[in-house]
Amino acid sequence: MGERVQFLLQVEGMSCDGCARHVEEALRSVSGVEWAKVGDWRAKRAVVVASPTVKGAELEAAVKTAGYRAFITAQQPVPEGREVPAADADFDLLVIGGGSAGFAAAIRGAELGARVAIVEEGTIGGTCVNIGCVPSKTLIRAAELCYRTAYHQFEGLQRCPPPSEWQRVVQQKEELVTALREGKYLHVLEAYPTITLLRGRAQFVSPDTVQVNGQTYTAGKFLIATGSRPWAPPIPGLAESGYLDSTQALNLPALPASLIVIGGGAIGLELGQLFSRFGVTVTILEGQPRLVAVEEPEIGEALTQCLSEEGLRICTNAHIRQVERDESGYQVAVTVNGKEEICSAEQLLVATGRRPNTEHLGLEAAGVAVGARGEIVVNEHLQTTNPRIYAAGDCIGDPMYVYVAAYAGKLAAENALTGVGHVYDLTALPHVIFTDPQVASVGWTEQGAQAQGRKVKAKTLWLKDVPRAIVARETRGLIKLVADAETGQLMGAHLLAPEAGEVVQAATFVIRFRLTLSDLVATFFPYLTMVEGLKLAALSFEKDVTHLSCCAT
Repeated sequence: MGERVQFLLQVEGMSCDGCARHVEEALRSVSGVEWAKVGDWRAKRAVVVASPTVKGAELEAAVKTAGYRAFITAQQPVPEGREVPAADADFDLLVIGGGSAGFAAAIRGAELGARVAIVEEGTIGGTCVNIGCVPSKTLIRAAELCYRTAYHQFEGLQRCPPPSEWQRVVQQKEELVTALREGKYLHVLEAYPTITLLRGRAQFVSPDTVQVNGQTYTAGKFLIATGSRPWAPPIPGLAESGYLDSTQALNLPALPASLIVIGGGAIGLELGQLFSRFGVTVTILEGQPRLVAVEEPEIGEALTQCLSEEGLRICTNAHIRQVERDESGYQVAVTVNGKEEICSAEQLLVATGRRPNTEHLGLEAAGVAVGARGEIVVNEHLQTTNPRIYAAGDCIGDPMYVYVAAYAGKLAAENALTGVGHVYDLTALPHVIFTDPQVASVGWTEQGAQAQGRKVKAKTLWLKDVPRAIVARETRGLIKLVADAETGQLMGAHLLAPEAGEVVQAATFVIRFRLTLSDLVATFFPYLTMVEGLKLAALSFEKDVTHLSCCAT
């Protein structure tokens, strides 16, 4: 007989719930149809699962006979073993979590004609829009503008904006967050009438039942998208002394005179530089031998120099022994490169990573396994150890990026509802650290590729040799490319540069589509753009670019 087939249809002419029922009945009347769902009539979509003998023209004809018009928009095989959604369930898909992954999943489910519920106990929108990317980046941008204005105003002498600017930009940040939360999340729900928002905490009470505020709900499939939270290591005295996490730091009512940051990763560096540019004396304590240890060594070293020149104190190989707090502030006992000292500051920020929000979900009752850090274990299709339950976003562990969460949520919803079997693929995944200059990377590092047994070649181009950096008088930074030693295929691109996050996207396309250094060199790049640095870096494998005239590439 072969695999069953799923059809997606666009249906025109419906004007009420009764119309949707008529179309559903018409589709189910076709011999060989196992399951059909129209959902809300305003969505104009229908989903059908049928035997391989059913033709799309038969479905369109059945809808036409019922008095409506239908057009097949997609058709794909249904993998063996995929269950037909339960008609008597409360929802076809129940999503736990109202952040990026949850909303992406719910929207895709609605587009597929499913009855969807989102369960959210906190603020709609998740980490990114409320307490993560959006508020941090708008404050970072404000700090950059204030810093550069003050720098030029005082002829190169480092000055900071007045403290009153902090309250003003925090207020502007809150206004922006509120507008985006309403516009990109709450108002979005109004466009999808088949999505139901349930307020409260969800907990599995069985493998196929969730309880919310004492009421139980069933669903054909479930998706867990509960995000993550800041995590602090078990440092002696830290819990008793208290500390700021990233959320609290972004909402301080007033600037401290001094700040210690534990953690030299993305969050610690972004916020450390932010506060430094508002006049706070900042010390960063990092346990690894260098900052941003997952990046190329050249980037960590160059970034350390950039931040140190701005006045931040950077301590690597820092092992914290004890944290204490009194009326004067914090005292952190630390060993830096084998030398013991006490670091003191008015405030302490802990930025040592995040952990998945998976407690209190009743995962044991659901038959869902978790890893050592509480991350939900999933297969390549984002399916958990309970085949009816999927997971996406930060709750499945690294990488914890909002764009990955959105991608995963959509993919998981399609797999759950259609059984199409999309693979969760993070090949050519770029990431950005919003320091100034920015750090941006995609693909393999030189050491990482070598550890995989690949023979590679690598070149580093310093920004002092990039025309855009020269004319902008922003020559701090570098571009490093990693390529296959035999074919020249680009395997990794790593940047420390102004707007590196914009430049890295071009390298992402090159890596994704398996292009080579020669392809980069043969491509036009506008003169006096930072992205031209990618071409110059590719040229540097064969030429000394310092001996080229302008545009003579």
